[in-house]
Amino acid sequence: MTHNEISGAILDAAIEVHRTLGPGLLESVYCAALAYELRQRGFHVETEVSLPVRYKGVQFDLGYRIDLVVEDLVIVELKSVEALAPVHSKQLLTYLRLADKRLGLLINFNVEYLKDGFKRIANQL
Repeated sequence: MTHNEISGAILDAAIEVHRTLGPGLLESVYCAALAYELRQRGFHVETEVSLPVRYKGVQFDLGYRIDLVVEDLVIVELKSVEALAPVHSKQLLTYLRLADKRLGLLINFNVEYLKDGFKRIANQL
């Protein structure tokens, strides 16, 4: 599958989760439900993936975690906040760079309509 096909499937699954659970829950609930939904659809999903930081040849394991990695290609960063801030997009772009991935999805479940809480972030795609 291509990055675009995977991202479309992730968005479809996220809409199903949002439709079922609605807004207002903790990010961890949406993470578990989205991982479950994607696995039910046949995707390989990793959760809470450790993300070390490399600086001048030294690796630091500082506790950064990627919410979801789908098919080892797409990073999914989940939020449950009043509104996405510019720093959320910058955070995801940094995760993409550190993990050497090309595509990330930023999804805020704390919205009335999920289309209003969805951003696609590309890293040299």
